[in-house]
Amino acid sequence: MGLTPMAFSPIAHGELGAIVTSLEMTNRPPLRALPASELRLERWQAPTADAYRTLYRRIGEPWLWFSRLALDDADLLRIIHDPAVRIWAVLDQRGIEVGILELDFREAGQCEIAFFGLVPELTGKGHGKWLMAMALQMGWAEAGVQRMWVHTCTLDGPYALAFYQRSGFRAYQRQLETFPDPRLNGLIPRDAAPHIPIISGVSAQKADD
Repeated sequence: MGLTPMAFSPIAHGELGAIVTSLEMTNRPPLRALPASELRLERWQAPTADAYRTLYRRIGEPWLWFSRLALDDADLLRIIHDPAVRIWAVLDQRGIEVGILELDFREAGQCEIAFFGLVPELTGKGHGKWLMAMALQMGWAEAGVQRMWVHTCTLDGPYALAFYQRSGFRAYQRQLETFPDPRLNGLIPRDAAPHIPIISGVSAQKADD
């Protein structure tokens, strides 16, 4: 039986493509001591749309997070003020917001880690292990939860997928997602994520005119 030849699928100018991997955990992990961290969590009961977007941008701009930026205030607040959506800001020793943890319990028996991240200055310093330990602790503490899940994509940090696997999640689905480049429609500054080139079909000089 011969191998199927590789095929390339062109992505339109002005769009981006990402491979999205979904991962799940269907058994509560054993209790372990929390990793050390000088950070702490503070529950955001009802963040304003502007406050939420500001922190979301600080964490996600390098990885082109944009889905929440595309929502108007009413649609955004409908999600983040839903009683089944729990949001925590990660605070440093000065009380400055440096990360976010958002758990979504809207689907019965499940907890999605909807957003999980730290500002770029804190990545790679071990704080993610502490934040994941807190996420798992609070997710599985919710009555009736039988499954936690998360997704990541190839636009995220290069170690994100391996981090989730080391944390106990198992990959179960892979999808290809294409979408308009958010740097071209004003959702994110044009100079964000310079490691991901903009291919717009318009010369840089014309784009700056």
